[in-house]
Amino acid sequence: MIEKCFFVLVILSIGFGFCTGNMSEVSNAALDGAANAVTVVISLCGAMCLWNGVMEVLKESGAVRALSRLLSPVLKHAFPETWKSGAGRDEVCAALCANILGIGNAATPLALSAMKKMSGVCKDSRASDDMVTFAALGAASLDLLPTTLIALRRGAGSASPYDIIVPIWICSACCAAVTVILCRLSALFAKGRRRRGNN
Repeated sequence: MIEKCFFVLVILSIGFGFCTGNMSEVSNAALDGAANAVTVVISLCGAMCLWNGVMEVLKESGAVRALSRLLSPVLKHAFPETWKSGAGRDEVCAALCANILGIGNAATPLALSAMKKMSGVCKDSRASDDMVTFAALGAASLDLLPTTLIALRRGAGSASPYDIIVPIWICSACCAAVTVILCRLSALFAKGRRRRGNN
């Protein structure tokens, strides 16, 4: 789908550029965009290397485990089935900690491992309520260190790339809370429907 959208955008750009006599501007914009993309990618690579190294140091020092223990009393209400069975609990904590620290790419293998373990205790082929909550929370988690956005802002030449931190704390905390509440309410409604269906 993304490829089709991109193809349509390219065709429309060329078409409008040709019709308005601005083909040279379209060509220049394409070349400038490609050059800027390389600059942004190099900036992001540097930031990713730095924060992946920081994440490894935090893991080796036990900081991630400490954060997991700190979050455990809260997460057991968001993932009751996982905490009851114990399957994937450590991976869920570690993945959410990585997201909170702004290192989403480090969270991906942990999230996949957590999903695999949670699916192993599912009673049917559908995703469990905890799996749905985990997937949604991975997309809308609390973000204390928005490293990717900061790197993008620095790459784009922002004079104050760190000004977004406090708004992101507020926004991501609200998003995470609403996500968990909606997922748990949906789980309660689904259980109610299943009970009525069985009766």
